[in-house]
Amino acid sequence: MDFEPYRRELLAHCYRMLGTPDEAEDVVQETYLRAWRAYDRFEGRASVRTWLFRIATNACLTALEQRARRPLPSGLGAPATDPDTPPSPAEPGDAWPRPIPDALITPESADPAAIAVARDGVRLALIAGLQRLPPRQRAVLILREVLAFPAAEVAEMLGTSVAAVKSTLQRARARLDTGAPAGTLTEPEQLALLDRYVSAFVRSDLAALERILREDAVIEPVPSRSWFAGKRTCLAFLRHVIGEPGDWRMTPARANGQPAAAAWYRGEPFGLAVLTTARGGIARITVFGFPDLVARFPPRGRS
Repeated sequence: MDFEPYRRELLAHCYRMLGTPDEAEDVVQETYLRAWRAYDRFEGRASVRTWLFRIATNACLTALEQRARRPLPSGLGAPATDPDTPPSPAEPGDAWPRPIPDALITPESADPAAIAVARDGVRLALIAGLQRLPPRQRAVLILREVLAFPAAEVAEMLGTSVAAVKSTLQRARARLDTGAPAGTLTEPEQLALLDRYVSAFVRSDLAALERILREDAVIEPVPSRSWFAGKRTCLAFLRHVIGEPGDWRMTPARANGQPAAAAWYRGEPFGLAVLTTARGGIARITVFGFPDLVARFPPRGRS
């Protein structure tokens, strides 16, 4: 049996559950191993796709028993009030979400609608919101709302009742807050904002950044426990990091269905900035300060 056609959507599913691409890849591999071992007992009462998602979901739930949830800084408390104070450092044991390259999870087909659905299902705001739900609520919400499995199939996957699935879904919906700004931009509009963001940083042009930030803009530097809300506060924070012209080098990328930029600071890999765009400009900049991300997001053409 060839399970490979399901890899991308299984990886996206495990990423939604776990919050990091590496852990998601590990669980997909474990899912394939379990499926191969059990295939002779597969009775065909459900589709192969449903069977694989059952294995993957339960493997994710087992993995989540062994580690803490992964919020972004905005999930840890109120925004910082003094942008002149360095961001609070991460504490030992902090576990952070990581961005995922679009290339790993978008469909291989050229169908724009399928690509749009895949991108929407891994938006950073959704991933961050999901990490704040208890694992079983997270699983039910993803299986029902994102993947559109019938309640009866979800109940079978999780070894519970349809009534329990419905009540769990209601609780998950009530708790989930993706914080998504209103007003979706087209991809060309997103790319235009990304170009202006990259140009402003490379030239150390704070005034140019001011023109593309929304009034309700947010900056989340990861790994840090601080975050900043409001254009004025964000600009005050950026004043400390923008440096001199030429300090920063950036290349465009796509992560979590959003425009992003891989960044080098003074010639050294720095990390990845993921932009949330909306009508009026950039609504959120999530900065993942993990140098290893630069190699995972090589320069890409416009797609």
